[in-house]
Amino acid sequence: MSASTIPVICYYNGQIVRTKTDVEYEGSETRIVPLKIPIECTFQELIDMIYSKTIIDKRRFKLVLICKYPLRNGNRFQPFQVRDDSSVREMLDLVNTTTIEEIELFIKVVRVKAQLNQCVGGHEDLFVRNHYNVAQFDYGCGPSSGLVPDTGLNADDEDSADEEPNDEYGEDVDDECDGADADVEQGVYVSAQAASCDVSNHLDDETLDESSPVTYHLPPKPQFQHVENLDIAVASCWTPWVQPTTGNSRGEFVIGQIFNSKSDLQEAAKIYSIKAHQEYVVVASSKKLLVLRCKKAEECHCPWKLRAMVVKDTSLFVINKYTGPHTCVNPCLNRDHHQLDSQLVSTHIKALIQAQFTLSTAAIHASVMEKWGYQISYKKALDGKHKAIRQLFGDFSQSYTELPRLFLGIEQSNPGGAVVWKTFETNMPNTEIFQRVFWSFKPSIEGFQHCRPVMSIDGTHLYGKYKGKLLIAMGCDGNNQLFPLAFAITEGENTDSWGWFLACIRNHVTQRPGICVISDRHPGIMAAMVDPHLGWATPFAYHRICMRHFASNFMTRFKDKILKNLVCRAALASTERKFKKHMNTIGRINSEALQWLEAVPFQLWALSHDGGRRYGLMTTNISEVFNSVLKGARSLPVTALVQLTFFRLNGYFVARREVGANRLASTEQFTPYVDAQIQGRVVKAGSMEIVLYDHEKGLFHVKSRRGRTHRVTLHEKTCTCVKTLIYGFPCSHIISACQHRCVDFRLFVDRYYTTQSYYDTWAPLFHPIFNEDEWPLYDGTVIVPPESMRRFGSGHPKSTRLHNEMDVREGKTLNRCGLCKQLGHNRRSCKNINQVQ
Repeated sequence: MSASTIPVICYYNGQIVRTKTDVEYEGSETRIVPLKIPIECTFQELIDMIYSKTIIDKRRFKLVLICKYPLRNGNRFQPFQVRDDSSVREMLDLVNTTTIEEIELFIKVVRVKAQLNQCVGGHEDLFVRNHYNVAQFDYGCGPSSGLVPDTGLNADDEDSADEEPNDEYGEDVDDECDGADADVEQGVYVSAQAASCDVSNHLDDETLDESSPVTYHLPPKPQFQHVENLDIAVASCWTPWVQPTTGNSRGEFVIGQIFNSKSDLQEAAKIYSIKAHQEYVVVASSKKLLVLRCKKAEECHCPWKLRAMVVKDTSLFVINKYTGPHTCVNPCLNRDHHQLDSQLVSTHIKALIQAQFTLSTAAIHASVMEKWGYQISYKKALDGKHKAIRQLFGDFSQSYTELPRLFLGIEQSNPGGAVVWKTFETNMPNTEIFQRVFWSFKPSIEGFQHCRPVMSIDGTHLYGKYKGKLLIAMGCDGNNQLFPLAFAITEGENTDSWGWFLACIRNHVTQRPGICVISDRHPGIMAAMVDPHLGWATPFAYHRICMRHFASNFMTRFKDKILKNLVCRAALASTERKFKKHMNTIGRINSEALQWLEAVPFQLWALSHDGGRRYGLMTTNISEVFNSVLKGARSLPVTALVQLTFFRLNGYFVARREVGANRLASTEQFTPYVDAQIQGRVVKAGSMEIVLYDHEKGLFHVKSRRGRTHRVTLHEKTCTCVKTLIYGFPCSHIISACQHRCVDFRLFVDRYYTTQSYYDTWAPLFHPIFNEDEWPLYDGTVIVPPESMRRFGSGHPKSTRLHNEMDVREGKTLNRCGLCKQLGHNRRSCKNINQVQ
């Protein structure tokens, strides 16, 4: 490309297709003509060049030129009609002002009608009414530009705002009318609220949001002149620092500029000031008036000032006085900006919060720095995050009142679930104070019948405006994956709340006998599991302790890592012989530690004494993993938390139901987890020595490669290694004996591991929740949150977790002091500072 020409690719013999973010030219017979357009080319010269290259008959057809115009807020494009010399220059200048190297020009061929003396469709020439004083403004030079008429608000007369504008809009004149009435006075470019108004290049109505004012992202042109009953224009997407702008080409406000609301005007003023690196102060602010002036007006005699008033009987604000730009300068660089407040931060990070609830303040700092170049304070970032959460998910206090109706909406489309409330009465009529709520969805209730009879329970903190605990019950499917079963929000973890939670599960979720419940050693859980009235005492259920929590309690008491590792080995030992070996070692090292362990029943924490109840699950990881899934949601209002559990569970069911269906279709008999385990054991069984002792009972003597011997009885499905009893599928010794006598070892696999059971676990369906306006009306008492659970004070909620040995990272590197170079402390806490100096 030479310096005097611009490459332009012309498309014709097709049609223009416009989407929300792009403009394309499609057609099976589309043709392309490359041109090199001189920089000083006029509109007529461009038209003649296209006629010449495309061999289109200019006497029969007229050309409408549409340029693919790039927007500056992302990888988006809008149509830009080239219709005069200035628009040609603007089009050619894209190569210099943007990153594109060649211009795409779409040609619309329109047949010329004979004796065309007036606009197509019989429209009369439409003039701006005389009572509108349309000022001549400087047009912007690209998308999102809009010219706003003088609405009759005299800058010196506030009372003139009482005059009501006409609400009717004129219709757009077809493109074929261009030049038909050249004597019509100068018109304006309007962004209209009326859906029928089409002053753009025929935008697709489906791309417009009916609930918000329409903004046509097209460059304003003087040819938009046939507008009848001109009404107020709306600048709803004003970005003054980007050229082109709504306003003038310098990015300044203009008198007569209209905003949807006062908040929109305030946001635009903030962004303008941030981009200009200037600050303002609010002189006056009310429902009908906003006056701003430069912060350094008195110090530097800066004339910058903005005055806006509400348009009568509307929420629109119009600028009726403006003096700009700033003439002051800053004496130094500022790290923060007064106008970059938490409200603007919340607007900026709203999409980020919606995508990631756990967005950290560090990430917010980085995002704000990248966008605006300022370092905001921790408090401002946190306040912005809280405001964004309220805007996205509602008010924390109101969410407790809305929660009963949300459950009604879920029950409407997903009947059969369980919801249990517990509230306190108040002195106020028809009002009760929230204490607890329990919920479980019907697919979880049905699917749990096909899971292994194991349940893990745990509690975690809520970090929103109100304190509380989220109690969770998780099952485990045949593929060793977590199965969300039930949830509850309570005032805390205590004997009463845990007993109530477990009673709700027994009464409303499952009555299966023999369920093994794995938990930590919380006194409330320990008391509830032995209460005969709750239905969880032996033999109706079996309680087991999480090995990790148990070892942590031991470490907290004795603070010896060697002993702790021995305790873990003893807990994981599959045979009593190995268990006794480790216990004897612990006793030789510390007899007090041995007594502490013997005080806790072995069946609660040792796998060798479990009797196959826990299916090899030694920890509460399945519930803690789901706690981490809900980590971000625990800082949201309770309605958002409940909805998140619904949608997360549906995601689990959909994905795993598909896996189960595919395995059924491929005739796979067991789940992937068991398949992998059995395949490894089959390989191991091939190297074992087998001796048959009793043919009728199937008694075998099996010797492994390491010389270990085990006794296998196929008739009783037992092996002295006890692993078949523990895990529910055959050990390598039983597989070896089965292979020796040609017995199908798959008969030794529990039914919970079959593909059919796995599919049945995830087969129940969740159904979409209806729109909120279709939910049943709630006519019960009003639920309000208790003031005793409300968090007071600003800043991040203080952690209420009881930290113990588990919170200390293994092998953590100690701090090294920068002064004395010793380990275990830093410069601030250095006690050797005097010696170093």
